[in-house]
Amino acid sequence: MALSADTLLDRLALKRQVTRWRVLSLFAIVLALLIVSAGAQHSGGNLSAVPTASYIARLTIDDVVTDDRKRDELITRLRKDSHVKAVVVWLDTPGGSAVGGMETYKQLRAISVSGKPVVAVMRDLSASAGYLIAIGCDRIFAREATLTGSIGVIIEAAEFSTLAEKIGVTPITIKTGPLKDALSPFNKATPEAREAMQSVVDDFFRVFVDTVAERRGLPREEVLKLADGRVYTGNQAVQNKLVDAIGSEDDAIAWLVQEKHIAADLPIKDVKVKQDKLSWVDKFTDSMIQKIMPQASARLDGLVAIWHPSLQLQ
Repeated sequence: MALSADTLLDRLALKRQVTRWRVLSLFAIVLALLIVSAGAQHSGGNLSAVPTASYIARLTIDDVVTDDRKRDELITRLRKDSHVKAVVVWLDTPGGSAVGGMETYKQLRAISVSGKPVVAVMRDLSASAGYLIAIGCDRIFAREATLTGSIGVIIEAAEFSTLAEKIGVTPITIKTGPLKDALSPFNKATPEAREAMQSVVDDFFRVFVDTVAERRGLPREEVLKLADGRVYTGNQAVQNKLVDAIGSEDDAIAWLVQEKHIAADLPIKDVKVKQDKLSWVDKFTDSMIQKIMPQASARLDGLVAIWHPSLQLQ
């Protein structure tokens, strides 16, 4: 049957509408799936996947230690997850901030106190805040050439007052007290400022030393002899009782099986902190800062650093 021009145009218009609605419906379905997926990831916390059977969790800390809320939440989840039977802490870090190191130490102690054994496995480097984290575990393994220790606290600052004077820059400071600008780069450090900052360093150093003495079962006087800021090899750390044994992750698992009665056939699952994605601008900026000022890329304020990485070990 022949169709009139008007009827043909109506059918073509109707077909376009149906196609449009199909596309919109498909778009709505995809959008709904993305929203559900994002919601599931958010509610799932920081674990990349949540196993439904018992397992040993492997927590990797391989960067400068900072105060990290997401890492704290992840460790709390490991403590509460009944499927987690033990935790292996894989350490390869130069250290970091006092708060970041101490908070992670306390979180790991909470896991151990809850009845789940925690064992540290040191790799190339586990110094200062990295060592503080390690002693939060029930046992510490290191390799022979691991660098660890560096028990100490440091505040670093630069002073540019002479340079400013030479180029004709006169800093103006309005402050509420004589120590409000302690270690300002535009003023020479006064004896009072140095004394105040030294008291800050000494206070956390006392906490650090006491924690090492308690966890390692060493006399405080002996820890003080070891806590001059130097690093130790894994062999030296074992001799000084800062580390329990030379070994790898396999040795750590064997210890969990033999001493903590963890089932030998339990799988090991990596658990990771979900990091926010950086924009290309942030990535470019971080890359330039890393090349120009390697120390600044650590993103640590000197006032909270228990170890500020300044050497690149080859």
